[in-house]
Amino acid sequence: MDRKKFIKTSGVGLGLALLPGLIQGQNSTTKNKGPELAQPKIMKGSEGVVLNVLGDIQTHKFSGADNGNQIAEWVSHVDPGVGIPPHIHTKEDEIFRVIEGEVEIMVGDKTTVLKAGDIAFAPRDVPHAWKVVGTEKAKMIATAFPAGIEHMFVELAALPEGPPDFAKVAEICAKQGISFI
Repeated sequence: MDRKKFIKTSGVGLGLALLPGLIQGQNSTTKNKGPELAQPKIMKGSEGVVLNVLGDIQTHKFSGADNGNQIAEWVSHVDPGVGIPPHIHTKEDEIFRVIEGEVEIMVGDKTTVLKAGDIAFAPRDVPHAWKVVGTEKAKMIATAFPAGIEHMFVELAALPEGPPDFAKVAEICAKQGISFI
């Protein structure tokens, strides 16, 4: 097919594709592209919402409200020995990036120690766990997608100080589709 014929044929096809929207008074700039349009956002290192989630000091940088529920991201500042036992997410995938310190992470049937610059991916429906090892605090960036898990962290951070009531923690996590194994 020569160029002129292609342009004519494509133009007719494009016109037919756009016709329903033109009839209804819509165009690509007014059409709703999803439940919420994401807005640009820049977060400085010291900015964010700080939560103490059972000893995991989290600074939440992005929540679903910031980006059409695409991702939630937080920075954890965690003391040695603190971690989360094996569990499974059914709603979101997670990525863990270690910035400082050492974090032992288990994803599926593989366990390894992540150091600064290392990263791990924990897909939904795959058991995973992590714990800070060594003698220094760890700093880790975690990303969950899609968003939603941040609401669970707010609820967990509101629990009374002291040793956590594991039954209550499990109940809160279950609402987010997370179960401990």
